[in-house]
Amino acid sequence: MTTLTVYDPAMCCSTGICGTDIDQKLITLAADLDWLRAQGVAVQRFGLSREPAEFVANDQIRDLMQASGGDDLPAFVVDGKLVAKAHYPDRIEMAAWAGVAVDQEMPPSKRGGCCCGPAKAERKQGACC
Repeated sequence: MTTLTVYDPAMCCSTGICGTDIDQKLITLAADLDWLRAQGVAVQRFGLSREPAEFVANDQIRDLMQASGGDDLPAFVVDGKLVAKAHYPDRIEMAAWAGVAVDQEMPPSKRGGCCCGPAKAERKQGACC
């Protein structure tokens, strides 16, 4: 089983999805991580403000933190290998790391078009109905 570990920068809560001004990237990441779990990928997520010991315990993350002062977070580790830093990847990128095929279950927003399907999106010139 593939294990994906996410090292988040300091946030207000475990997902960063709280309050009134929520970053859409964090909402999308939470959904994509849930999707990976449903595909059989083991997902761990650590936050700097809640679990600093996890950052220190991983040599790659500790070195990354020392070199960047934390500016390179978030960081993503797959089966012990650092695969991305300083950005939130999309579902397609994370699926490729885990060896999971992305199929028709992917939301329309990730496939292009809109929630109403490609035909309606074309009529509205890319805007969702």
